[in-house]
Formats: sequence, structure tokens, C-alpha cells
Amino acid sequence: MVLFFTSKAVDPPVTLYMGKDKVENEDLIKYAFPEDIWFHVDKLSSAHVYLRMPEGMTWENIPEPLLNDCAQLVKANSIEGNKKDNLTIIYTPADNLKKTGDMAVGQVSFHNDRRVKRVYVVKRENPIVNRLNKTKVERQVDHEEERIERIKKENAARRAVAAAKKKTDAELAKAREAEKAARSYDSLFSGESLEEEGEQPKKSVRELEEDFM
Repeated sequence: MVLFFTSKAVDPPVTLYMGKDKVENEDLIKYAFPEDIWFHVDKLSSAHVYLRMPEGMTWENIPEPLLNDCAQLVKANSIEGNKKDNLTIIYTPADNLKKTGDMAVGQVSFHNDRRVKRVYVVKRENPIVNRLNKTKVERQVDHEEERIERIKKENAARRAVAAAKKKTDAELAKAREAEKAARSYDSLFSGESLEEEGEQPKKSVRELEEDFM
């Protein structure tokens, strides 16, 4: 089962989610969207909380109110961390999570430590935790089906972009051909104007010889 929360720290609201237990955390490590952001209490056991990244937001510029919501939810779901003040929460994109066969259930490391950021939490803020808990929904998720649907949508989006580019390129090529034809017409028109004004075009050598004969 996956637990879903809604954060209204930003507009429009965004989704936070986490596994109900360490077994579900394993599935989330495997199936989380690559751009989703993973949160965890540093050096302590805690829930794995993910931020489902909205369009237009990057993990480097998560608004502070939303970042605080994520950090408070992680802290509140750490048995030891919930009792402590002055904690550090670490976060990184889901595609930076590294899982090897020798790791315990729910344990992860990182492909690149430089892609790990930290946020400092002084203490638990009950108004934030209570607000998030009121939005909690527990739902069974078919992760493989969700992954397939995601791939279909991404492929459809790529095809739409490719079709739009093809159409734009065709319109641009047509415009260039029209411009080229217009320049040719202008050149022809200029030649005709010279003849009308009595300026004969230059004759070839053969034409000059025939005139002489």
C-alpha cells in the first residue's frame, strides 16, 4: 500500500507519497518516476517520502514552503527522528538512488553524492504535519501498470513534438520556395523592363555573326 498526501504549500497543490512499510519502499525505489524527489532523515531510520514533481519545477528550485512540508512529513514518520530536534533531511532525484543486491530491505545509496541536497529542520511543526495528515489517502498501486502508462504518455508526447516539428519544417521549406520563386519573377520582370525601355539584351557571338552576314 502507498500513502498519498496533498501539499497546498504551492498552487496548484502537489502530491507527496511514501511506502506504508519497508517492503513497499523497495517497490518505490524501483518504480518512482525518475524526476520525483526522494526525502529521508539523514543517518536515522525514517519513511521514504517522495515529491511528485509538477511541470515547470526542478529539484534545485523547490519553493521553501513545499520543501518544509516534505521535510516535516519525513521527520514525523521517523520513530527516532520525530522525537528529536535539529535534524538534517537529505533529498535527491529518484534516478540518483542506487540499490545493490547486498543492501538491506529499504536501504539505498547514491550514484552521485553531489546530487544530494540537505535541509535543516529545527523542530516538528504540528500545524504542517496535521494539515498533511488530513489529506492522507491509502491506496494499492500496480506499479508495473503505472510504469507502462507513463511510458505510453511519454511516447505520445514525443510523437506530438516530432509531428509539430515536421509541420513547422515543411511550412518553412514552402515559405523559402515561395521566396525563391518571387526573386526569380522579380529578375524576369526587371529584364522585360529593360527591353521595354529600349535597352536590348546582349547578343551571343553566333547572333552577331548572323547579323553580319
